[in-house]
Amino acid sequence: MLMGIERLVDLSGVRHSGLTGKSPEQVAEAIHTADLTMLAATDGHFAGVVRDGKTVRLARTMGMPLRYFVAKMFHGPFLIVGDRMETLYDWCVEQKIGWQFDPMYTRMVPAHYLLEIDQIGCPDPAPRYHRFFNPSVATGSTDIADTGAAYVGAAYLALKNWLAGVPEGEKIAIAFSGGIDSASVLLLAINAMDELGRDPSCIRAFTLDLGEGKDAAQAEQFMKDMGLADQWERVLVNPERVNLEQAISVIEDYHALDVQCAAVALCLLEAIRERYPEIKYMIDGDGGDENMKSYPLEDSDLTLSSILRNPFLYQEGWGIDAIKHSLTYSGGLSRSYVRTYAPAQKYGFEAFSPYTVRSAIEAAVALPFEQVLNGSVQKLYSLKQEVVQAGVKAVTGIDMPVSPKRRFQDGAGGETYREWRVSKSWCREVFLRQWEARLKAAWDLQGERVSGNDVTVPLPTRRVDD
Repeated sequence: MLMGIERLVDLSGVRHSGLTGKSPEQVAEAIHTADLTMLAATDGHFAGVVRDGKTVRLARTMGMPLRYFVAKMFHGPFLIVGDRMETLYDWCVEQKIGWQFDPMYTRMVPAHYLLEIDQIGCPDPAPRYHRFFNPSVATGSTDIADTGAAYVGAAYLALKNWLAGVPEGEKIAIAFSGGIDSASVLLLAINAMDELGRDPSCIRAFTLDLGEGKDAAQAEQFMKDMGLADQWERVLVNPERVNLEQAISVIEDYHALDVQCAAVALCLLEAIRERYPEIKYMIDGDGGDENMKSYPLEDSDLTLSSILRNPFLYQEGWGIDAIKHSLTYSGGLSRSYVRTYAPAQKYGFEAFSPYTVRSAIEAAVALPFEQVLNGSVQKLYSLKQEVVQAGVKAVTGIDMPVSPKRRFQDGAGGETYREWRVSKSWCREVFLRQWEARLKAAWDLQGERVSGNDVTVPLPTRRVDD
C-alpha cells in the first residue's frame, strides 16, 4: 500500500435538511472527531463522511441515505461513499474497475449511528457502530392528549424550521392522501406558514388517482371540509403508467410493499413535475405509521409482543447485531425511506417529512405502549388517530377529521391495485437481473478493464475529501 495516497472518495458531501442545533460545519467536525454528544444535539437530517487519519467516519439520520463500497486498486483499498448504489458503480466504471462492483457488497449506513472503518488494507476491517440517538423509551405520559401534544408538537417545530428555510413565495407541494399523517402535515404546514408571516396558499396538495381511488374521494372531502378546496388537485394518471421495474431501479431495493409504494409515488411526482416544472419543495407524512406502530400485524410475521419489545423495530429494524440485520441494507424505515427519497430526487424535489426527525421519534417512543394498549391489537389500530388528532388540536386548535387507514398504493390504485401486486421474490429477481446487465456491460469492456494490481493506472482525479 502506498502511504500518503488519499483513498476516501466522497461522492455526496455533507448533506442536510431541516437541520437545527448545530451548523453543517459543526456536524462535519462532530463526524470527524466522533463527537456523539454534538451529533445528538441536532435535529432534522444530515449525512456525511470524514476521514481522520486511517479512520473514516460516516453518519446519517433517517432522511438522508448513505452507502459505501470498498474497491481495490494498486494504491490500496478505496472507500467510495455516495447516496446510491448507482453512484458508486458509476465511479468504479470511470476508473475501469466496474468489474469489481457488486451491489450486494455495498453497505448502507444505519440511521442514528456513527460508523467507523479503518483503512488498513486486506483483509477488509469490520465497521464499528456508535449510536448517537438514545431516547428514553416508555417513560412518557399515558394520557393521549399529553402524548399528542408532545409528538405533533415536535413534528410541528421541525416542519416550521424547514419551511423557514424555503425561499419566500416558493410553491410547496404535499403528497396528500387525506389520511391521518398527510392531513396533519397539511394543517401543520398551513399553521406554520401563517406564524412565519408567509402566504399559506403556497402550500398545494396533490392526490394521485389511478382510477376510482379511495384516497382522491376522501382527500377532496377533507379539503372541502377545511375550506381549502382551492389548494387541492386530483392527479389522474393512467394505471398502465405504474412501472414496477422502474421503481426497483430507482429505489435499488426489492421489498414488495416499498416497490409498489415507490411505483405510485413516481406516477404522482412525474405528473406534478409535468404540471409545475418550477416546484422544488415537497412535504409528506412518511414515518407516521412507523412512529405509532400503525401497521396491520396480519400482513407480516410480527406479533404485538414483538413490536412492543423492540421499540425501534419499525424505524430501524431488528438492530445492527440481530441475525435478521442485512449486510447490504439497514432495517425498518432507515432502509425503506429510499421509497420517498429516491423518487423525489429523480424528479428534482427536495422532500421532507416532519415525522422522520429524531425529536418526533423520541416523543413517539416515550409513549408507554404496553400500558396504553393493555394487550389490545384493536387499540393499537386506533391509537394513531387518537394521538394525532389530539396533537393537531393542541398545536392548531383544529378538530381534524380522519379517514380510514390504507396503504398509499391501495388508496391511489383502487381496483387496479389488485392487478399489479407482486411478491418479494419477483422484485428480487428483477433487481438482480437489472444489475446482471450492468455488471456484464462493465465486464465486457475488455480494453477498458484494469486489474487492481495494475501500477500504470493514474490516481483518481475526482475531488476527494481531505
